[in-house]
Amino acid sequence: MLFGIYPGSAVGDDSGGLAGGPPDDPARIDHALDLLQGRPGRPFLVRAYLAFDDTTRLGPGAAHPTATPGDAARHAVRGRRLDLVAQYHSASGDVDGYCTFVRELVDQYGSVTETLQITEEPDVTTLPTLDGYYPGVQDAIVRGVAAAKQRARELGHTHLRVGFNTTPLFGPAASFATDLADRGGTTFTAELDYIGLDFFPDVFRPIAAAELDRAVIGLLGHHRDTVLAPAGLGHLPLHITEHGWPTGPDRPPHRQAEVVETIVEALAAHAHRLNLAGYTHFALRDADTSRPGLFHRFGLTTDDYTPKPAFHTYRNLVTRHSRDTAAHSTAQSAPAPA
Repeated sequence: MLFGIYPGSAVGDDSGGLAGGPPDDPARIDHALDLLQGRPGRPFLVRAYLAFDDTTRLGPGAAHPTATPGDAARHAVRGRRLDLVAQYHSASGDVDGYCTFVRELVDQYGSVTETLQITEEPDVTTLPTLDGYYPGVQDAIVRGVAAAKQRARELGHTHLRVGFNTTPLFGPAASFATDLADRGGTTFTAELDYIGLDFFPDVFRPIAAAELDRAVIGLLGHHRDTVLAPAGLGHLPLHITEHGWPTGPDRPPHRQAEVVETIVEALAAHAHRLNLAGYTHFALRDADTSRPGLFHRFGLTTDDYTPKPAFHTYRNLVTRHSRDTAAHSTAQSAPAPA
């Protein structure tokens, strides 16, 4: 599988705000990324977010800095590439402007980007930090995918893969992908390179430890068979675009490591059958380790970049299951953090 991580610390919470804390340290981010990647040149994604809204400046000379982490392109070195999330936050429903924004992102970041995600959790309609809150989001996906692919072809960025993501979909919400495919037609579905899924098992609803791996594989089977296949998207690779498990009161660090290992091992074991191509962890660093809430402690490290046990666990999983492992079976793992 292709692995990656969101190396920022800002986290959207369940009230529509952002959980924050000490500023990110780019040098420490680079050091942690080097350790997780394990070997220079090993494919590894750096997830970064930026958003279009009604104040976004477009046109010649416009630059679009990543919101979190800042200056994300600096981390796309030594074989790492960006997993860039182009969020749609237009209160006026300016889909034309969003498509221009997407084309400009391909201009600015296309050479260092592996995956370009069009919108973020567009099925979630209740939180202003997520894209389903804004009018025209389905049109933004359909037209944004087309704009990104067209501009990538014009620039010769044949490596750039374009997709969209959702959260797990059940009941009436399971029709989201079908509705989207109906809106965009076969032209839209043919342009898609992957589908993303953000999921956080045993975070917001408890799952018994003994049932966690089966619950995860059951969920992914449901998503492919019940959500994607009826939409004509069942053939596309599935990327886990966000997954994490926060520490805190009654959530010990050793359990975080166990959850990460259980889930990634389950994904790796079923990757071929479920066409799972990627896993991106959320997140590298706590937003604020001094705060007890869920959203402040998603990191594999504390807010001063001290590794938790799960950091070492994830590093070992990357070495064990990266898509280049077979070709580099003699590669040495990275040294342990000081």
